[in-house]
Amino acid sequence: MTVVVSAASGSARDWEELAALFRRLVTDAGASSAMLFLLSPEEPVLQLSMLYGTSWTVLSPWARIHVEEAIPAAEATRERRMVWVGDSEGLALHYPRLALMVPEHAVAAAPVFAGEAVRGTVCLLWPPSHPGHLSTEETAAIEAFCHRAGMLLERSTRRGHPLLPGKRPMTLAAEQSHTPDQAEALAAHDYAVRLPGAMSLDLEGRTTFVSDAASDLLGVGAADLLGVRPWDRLRWLGGPDFEDRFRAAVIGHRPVHFTVTRAPDVCLSFELYPDASGVSIHMASLAQESPAGQRRHVLPLVEPSEIKPFHQLMHLAAGLTETVRVSDVAETLANQLLPAFGAAGLILMTASEGRLRIVGHRGYSTAFLSLFDGQSLASDNPPANALTGHSPLFFGSFAEFQQTYPDAVQYGTRNAWAFLPLVIRGRPVGILVLSFDRTRRFPPTERNLLISVAGLVAQALDRACLHEASDDLARTLQTGLLPQRLPDVPGLRAAARYLPAAHGMDVGGDFYDLIRCGATTATAVIGDVQGHNVRAAALMGQLRTAVHTHAVVGMRPDDLLTRTNQVMCDLNPGLFASCLCIQLDLARHRALVATAGHLPPLLRHPDGRTEALALPPGPLLGIVADADYPAVGIPLSSGLTLALYTDGLVEAPGIDIDDAVAALADRLAQAPDDDLEDLTETLLGDASHHPCIDDIAMLLVRITGSSTTAD
Repeated sequence: MTVVVSAASGSARDWEELAALFRRLVTDAGASSAMLFLLSPEEPVLQLSMLYGTSWTVLSPWARIHVEEAIPAAEATRERRMVWVGDSEGLALHYPRLALMVPEHAVAAAPVFAGEAVRGTVCLLWPPSHPGHLSTEETAAIEAFCHRAGMLLERSTRRGHPLLPGKRPMTLAAEQSHTPDQAEALAAHDYAVRLPGAMSLDLEGRTTFVSDAASDLLGVGAADLLGVRPWDRLRWLGGPDFEDRFRAAVIGHRPVHFTVTRAPDVCLSFELYPDASGVSIHMASLAQESPAGQRRHVLPLVEPSEIKPFHQLMHLAAGLTETVRVSDVAETLANQLLPAFGAAGLILMTASEGRLRIVGHRGYSTAFLSLFDGQSLASDNPPANALTGHSPLFFGSFAEFQQTYPDAVQYGTRNAWAFLPLVIRGRPVGILVLSFDRTRRFPPTERNLLISVAGLVAQALDRACLHEASDDLARTLQTGLLPQRLPDVPGLRAAARYLPAAHGMDVGGDFYDLIRCGATTATAVIGDVQGHNVRAAALMGQLRTAVHTHAVVGMRPDDLLTRTNQVMCDLNPGLFASCLCIQLDLARHRALVATAGHLPPLLRHPDGRTEALALPPGPLLGIVADADYPAVGIPLSSGLTLALYTDGLVEAPGIDIDDAVAALADRLAQAPDDDLEDLTETLLGDASHHPCIDDIAMLLVRITGSSTTAD
């Protein structure tokens, strides 16, 4: 049976066609399970839209994947290529969060293109017996699906009914190769009841069959088990062991064997045999005979709400270790904590300057939250009281909420709340609020679990706040050291950009400058100090000051670099720097260029011909005190454009630097000859819209004419 989620957008016929393609992919590739993610049109998030061979319960922590996450599906999307991980060591090394869920699997992820745009990603899993590489047939099956699915997605969009992800994915049940007749079905039933204990679960863990012998071993009637998860109904199965092993069997598609103690004198062995449709269980008693007349004690049934999916919390803990910014913490919590506890809404607040500030939320409107943002910690409200009292507050219904807070406001159908203070060693960090659509009992086990989660969240949030404070300081320092504006120089136009790296403190040693030296002369400079920290930025400020001081008096580039190098060596900072200096003489239509180990400038001539200027090499600044930096003269003509840049724009792993510079020159040659700001965006390309792995500085200078005014 195929379950189609009504919340998904698009025609049912197109979904059925996509499901047929997806099922064929799984068959042709021989995968044990597969997931299809579609890219949300509103945010850079992959949403689980179709799955086979596993369950929504197992995969709910991965229902939403940000494209920047360290997950093969996300990597395939942002890098627009197939990602293959063929062994457990590579999985644990490069994708630790995924390795917690599928520790011994082979994984392939491939982007699905609709035209030139990536619309989604398909992800397939194979058991550890799979070879360490994809076969030709498997690769062809994946490529064929991506091509056909992309055409289907593009066609549905053109028709005005695009296939968009819903709240729950479409689940494809495994096809049975053979439908038994009545005699075979009776024989199978006879076989099951002869076993010491036989039981069957679907992929969600719900009981679909239990023999009389099995119900006797479990100590509960079959009617109490059918349609529910065993660990939700039997207290002695309520720990993480049974549930985690069930998930391991479903994900790994391998048999799992273990034992569980039901009572002091009763031990049961469980053998789980999974396939793409469910899990068959064989049970046997390992108990000794009880002493005569002694009655065995069977623990009572419990409510399902007392048992929590521990594997999801393990993923939450792993996910929080990867968060860097406050928004990352909020996103991780929303994606993983809400499905783990079945919550409908989440609010994350920080405590700052005596007030609570909302820094992330899910399931609430911004207008509603604006009523509470910035409230004082001295206010008499649940978040403030929970945080100042260092004690969580739980309300199982709105009526219970109003008993304590008569002025409480109900949002939509919310009917239960948990206010969890985020505290580190007595220091308040913030508050986490979870809300639920139904009344909730919040049993002691769940309360303790939520309090433990709050401790993890407090550490992650505090770390993220410290990072952002350091980042703000670093950015202030960086922008203070770079030119606030470029000078107006008759006869030329200029544009500059600086993009910080996406990691670390977002501060480095890249710099640029345009210095007006006289009525018809100017000096363009770009450089890069080794390192990405405040020390590198401080040295950059000293270096830029030295360069500016020498240039403003009209010093030639070769002499300027020689003097600056001597300053660097006298400072002895233990760091090196590259620098490129171009002195522009607009009256004489000439320029002098010298380099200290920097990448060559690009010259785009008025006729469109573009080249990387070959320069005699000079050593990096700060290595040898008496180094020479020869200068080269070049002609200047009206319409000539010079592009100066740092290595962050062109360097990439596995790409030759000369090839990268040539590719940049080709982009410059093909770019429209229009506004310099637009040209800057063209040369920066994706770097201006996606996180950079290194700082980027760029300075463009265009000769617009010559001035005959004397200096």
